[in-house]
Order: sequence, then structure tokens, then C-alpha cells
Amino acid sequence: MFSGLVRHIAQVKSFTHNTLEILTPYQAQIGDSIAINGACLTAMTFFSGGMSMELSKHTQESVALENYRQGAFVHLEPALQVGDRFDGHIVQGHIDGVGRIVSISHHGDSSDFWIEIPNDVVPYIIPKGSICVEGISLTIVECTKNTFKLTLIPHTLQTTLFGKFEVGRRVNIETDIITRSVVSTMRALLSQQDKNLSKSLSKSPSWNDIDMLNLSY
Repeated sequence: MFSGLVRHIAQVKSFTHNTLEILTPYQAQIGDSIAINGACLTAMTFFSGGMSMELSKHTQESVALENYRQGAFVHLEPALQVGDRFDGHIVQGHIDGVGRIVSISHHGDSSDFWIEIPNDVVPYIIPKGSICVEGISLTIVECTKNTFKLTLIPHTLQTTLFGKFEVGRRVNIETDIITRSVVSTMRALLSQQDKNLSKSLSKSPSWNDIDMLNLSY
């Protein structure tokens, strides 16, 4: 588990044959979980100045893979340990979809980023809710049909890679686990309710069935 607070800016040494080599001073142990741009990976081997991790086929299909190219800078966060300070939000390192930056506007004390997202991610985006973008824990300020806005302070731009992001860049998105859990539970309950109601209506409806129909409106 992670918090979405990046600890290091690392650099990609190489990415070949599913193996990602990262240049970083961070001292990990074999088997440690490491989030790279928000994607949870496992430290496998070490070399002078860095470590290597393997990206499965599923991971490669789920992330903005072009941001792991040789020479690219990436966000790195080691997994939380018991007793660590928890300042972000609960992040699993499981990428839900890939978004795209469609607008950036800078103001005196903040910068607005509008990000376009896939349709299957939209239900989990709520105003003032948490979201993880490229491994960074952020707050959704506003949302439309298929976009959401982030408002970042200068400190965030200076200490993360967001200050170098440009319009058109694709970014890894992980939605808030609490929001996902609530939406998934409600979908399951409503689906079961619809099944039960359809079964009941195949017969003569009872007063309870009629009440359920009225409540659904």
C-alpha cells in the first residue's frame, strides 16, 4: 500500500524485454513493492546506482507505457511501513485507466490541469474526492462528463514532475479505493434488487413490489 506522496524522482536507465531498470539512490530490498508513476512493481535485482523491475503484459497494457522510455524521469514511492506517517490517501498501485492532459493554465498562486479520462473511470470521479495521477495523491476540484480538474500549488509543481508536463501527455490514473468500493457495492445491490423485482413481477405484483417501484423513482 502507498500514500501517493512521491519520495524520489528517478530516471529510467532502460526498458527492454519486460525489464525496467531505474536509476535511483533509494536503497530497496529484493521483493520490495515500489510504485513507479503510480504502478506497483517489485524490486527484483540491483546494480550500481539502481534497481530493476519486471512489467507484466497486463501492466504494460494498463499504463502509459511511453512514460517509461529510456531517459525518462519517473515518480518513485516505496510501500508504506507500519508506523509511517500517512499524509496522502490510500493508494494500491493498481492503475484503473490512462488519462490525457487536455489543458494547463497557470495562475499567480496555482495551476489548473484538466485531464480527460476513459468512460469506465468516470463513475469513480467525484468533486473533492481523492485521486492518484502518475503516483501523486491529489484532490479533484471539478469534473465534467469525461474530464476532471486538478489545482496544484507551486510546491507540487516544484517537487514533482507535474511542472514539466505538457498538454497531450498521457498519465496513469488510480481512483480512490473507498469511492470504488461504494460504487461497486451499490451496483451489486441495485443489480440484485432488479433481479428480485423482475422475478416478482413475472407473477401478480404484491403491494411490496408496487412500493419498490414507487421508491425507485
